[in-house]
Amino acid sequence: MPSRYPAPEGSRTILVWDLFVRIFHWSLALSVFTAFFFTEAGEKPHEIAGYLALGLVCARVIWGITGTRYTRFSQFVPGPKALLAYLAAMAKRRETRFIGHNPAGAIMVLALLAAVLAASISGWMLTTETYFGEAWVEVLHKTVSNALMSLVGLHVGGVLYTSWRHAENLVRAMITGRKPS
Repeated sequence: MPSRYPAPEGSRTILVWDLFVRIFHWSLALSVFTAFFFTEAGEKPHEIAGYLALGLVCARVIWGITGTRYTRFSQFVPGPKALLAYLAAMAKRRETRFIGHNPAGAIMVLALLAAVLAASISGWMLTTETYFGEAWVEVLHKTVSNALMSLVGLHVGGVLYTSWRHAENLVRAMITGRKPS
């Protein structure tokens, strides 16, 4: 349920992101960063990180259908009109505060999940006999992986902006699961 104004400091909190989503979030971040920054393509640790990311995304999709209130896609994914209205309000610095994901954050969640899925699948394809060494699959994997890192940067920027705009620590909320109500 959206609220026009931030909750006052010290006010009551509500559990927004359950334990599954918090573990998923930080595990996905760790696996993506491991695959991108700390391993070499084709090495076993890179493959393991990619497979972990793929498994995590699949589990999150299931949880997005069956999970708790604020984790279900049906609760937070906006339609085009709602997204455009939110972005217009944001441009005027009059955006509504949301307890769960705001419409821009919701679209970012979907974009990140899709990018991780595409990077993982294209990476897996490179391990198969059929696609090993195929230039177009290598280009796809690199392109999607780089796009994913750009999305991560936008995600972090959006979290920092929203935390500042609504005077709430969204990083802490993704650790504790709780936000001011």
